[in-house]
Amino acid sequence: MFEALGLNSLTESVYLAMLRFPDAGVSDLTRTLAVDEDQVRAALDDLARMALLRTPASGTETPRPVNPKVGLSALLARKEAEVARRRQEIEETRVAFTALLAQQSDTRSRMSEDGVERVEGIDEIRERLRELAATCEWEACSFIPGGAQSEASLTASRELDADAIERGVRLRTIYLDSVRNDQPTFEYAQWLAGLGSEVRTVPTLPLRMLIVDRKLALVPVDTENSAALAVEVSNRGVLTGLVALFNSVWKTSVPLGVTRRRDDEGLSPQEKQVLRLLGEGHTDEMIARRMGVSVRTARRVASTLLTRLNAQSRFQAGARAVAKGWIDPEDLG
Repeated sequence: MFEALGLNSLTESVYLAMLRFPDAGVSDLTRTLAVDEDQVRAALDDLARMALLRTPASGTETPRPVNPKVGLSALLARKEAEVARRRQEIEETRVAFTALLAQQSDTRSRMSEDGVERVEGIDEIRERLRELAATCEWEACSFIPGGAQSEASLTASRELDADAIERGVRLRTIYLDSVRNDQPTFEYAQWLAGLGSEVRTVPTLPLRMLIVDRKLALVPVDTENSAALAVEVSNRGVLTGLVALFNSVWKTSVPLGVTRRRDDEGLSPQEKQVLRLLGEGHTDEMIARRMGVSVRTARRVASTLLTRLNAQSRFQAGARAVAKGWIDPEDLG
């Protein structure tokens, strides 16, 4: 009924049930709708995000639904504004399209002159990676997100990495902590370390990246689909920023064989990162993808943290984690 406003069927059912039973808690809604508690909590997060739910900061009161005359009217107004904005964007795009096509050749030349070149398609990207590995002189720095790596990727990298190390190239590689959960990838990382490569891990990585001799960097255009299109960067200003990013993450990472310690609150680095992502409103699927773990693991960690914080929603969990000093407010995007 309200899908056009952004409510899926479950979220709509939870909202309508709360309007009928304003005092209903999570357990009541679970029984009434015959769904899992995690599904109800996810729906409550959606309602809070759409300003259809008032969540008390203290957590001592049951969240209450916003009057539909106010809440749904506001959603409708935002949708209408969004439609109008998109129409305007389409019109502006149509006007600019012809000019863009006319300038295409000039744009490609400018990209090359500015030190940014396109590398399109998985085959071309792999070929360029082989070329960079073969010509690397003294250092290669890599971010490798995604947890488990494909067999094809590991096979393609083995010979290149071994050759680089034999030539005296310093390899610095950062994987996700979750790499320990995938035996083939973990064994590959151990093999790298055994050859003298420096291998570290962190809870999350911002993107996939390779920096060669601090002269060239290869990064994907789309972090969700790194095989589709990458850019090779040689622009000195951009490279300086990418090298600084790598070194910043390197300082917070831990060597492959070192066990991360829990902090004074008993939180692991993985749990702290989940708290940050919860506070930013990420779903379990998004958290799992960012951390390279299964959705079930992400959901279990998130549920445990919500229970520890006595929070009714992930937004509230983030706020309470900040209030308790478990995470820094600046960590929330």
